Amino acid sequence: MSPLTIVSVCWLLSEIMLSRFLRSTKEENKDQKSLKYLWITIIIAITAAVYLGIKKIGFISYVPHLIKDIGLTLIIIGLIIRWMAILTLKKYFTVNVAVSQGQKIIISGLYRYIRHPAYLGSLLSFLGLGLAFSNWLSVLIIILPVSAVFLKRIKIEEQVLVDSLGQEYEQYIKHTKRIIPGIY
Repeated sequence: MSPLTIVSVCWLLSEIMLSRFLRSTKEENKDQKSLKYLWITIIIAITAAVYLGIKKIGFISYVPHLIKDIGLTLIIIGLIIRWMAILTLKKYFTVNVAVSQGQKIIISGLYRYIRHPAYLGSLLSFLGLGLAFSNWLSVLIIILPVSAVFLKRIKIEEQVLVDSLGQEYEQYIKHTKRIIPGIY
């Protein structure tokens, strides 16, 4: 098995485990089906990217092994960032958008700088996956639709947090960026 296959299988299994065990109740769920749309988008985008990779449509012929290694590294960095964010949130992390009873705003770790480090980690991993195919079209086919769905989900999540946590969350917004420290 290649390192990319091993890392990808671990990544998929970790997301399945999160989805299975860290889900809020139906009553708490406020994600407006964004999790469902995210999974559908991811499956379609990755399938299309794999197809392009197999057919070598958009293949990067200049240093493809270096590009593949950079992609694998980004997947791993993304997973580390995502898991750091999840472990920082602890009991407040769910795969669907929800606010727990008595939830507090976490401003430690990566949350000191950005509001959605788990999404940043995922997006870095998806960028890495596209690069791991050594295929520019695969990068675009994965990152553009997946980013669009994540950005929509972020808007939904932030509105739920403002509605639930009020001015405290609005103040937090003023001092942090969404997913790219110092930029966005």
